[in-house]
Amino acid sequence: MREATDLPPAPRPRNRDETRAAILAAAQALLADEGFSGFGINALARRSGFDKQLIYRYFGGLDGLVDALGEALAGWVSAHLAPVLAGQIGPGYGDMVEAVMLAYLDALRADSLMQKLVAWELSDPSAQVRRLSDQRARAMGELVARLRGERQPAPGLDAAALNAILIAAIQHLVLAGATSGRFSGLPLASDADWDRARAMLSRIVRTLNAAY
Repeated sequence: MREATDLPPAPRPRNRDETRAAILAAAQALLADEGFSGFGINALARRSGFDKQLIYRYFGGLDGLVDALGEALAGWVSAHLAPVLAGQIGPGYGDMVEAVMLAYLDALRADSLMQKLVAWELSDPSAQVRRLSDQRARAMGELVARLRGERQPAPGLDAAALNAILIAAIQHLVLAGATSGRFSGLPLASDADWDRARAMLSRIVRTLNAAY
């Protein structure tokens, strides 16, 4: 009788959606480990175990794969900020901004791949990175629009500039925390450190909301 180790590997499920999802999961893992410098169809075929011709058939090439990857990563916005969508947000525009920004900070801290994508946006001008960035930014804008509903920023408040500055600050703090554990004298290593940062972020939003 053959030992279990002698048995041939189980065949891959012949399910298009599962296969596509498996390839995209391998693409995300490859991107997280190698960055765009090591990202390509051949590398993905080696990483995923799927023949590169199959990858071409599913995605049409690298551009199609990047677009599909961008769609998957754009879904990160809704998936990781779902508690905000389902939770109780106060009636004001500032309440909504505070909830979204705090949720974004927490989600970004917990996701090393998204941190790398943010870093690449700042350092890599390639078309691939821009496409991923644009899809994620579009998803973020759609999320804010859904949450906003009837809420309106106060007259005189430049909401677009405020949101951009807050997101930039969050991203920089998270990247600094991941690389050095501090920024400009502010410790960013422990949960207590991040509670301090979250409290100040809330205070900034509330103060601005009260001032307009």
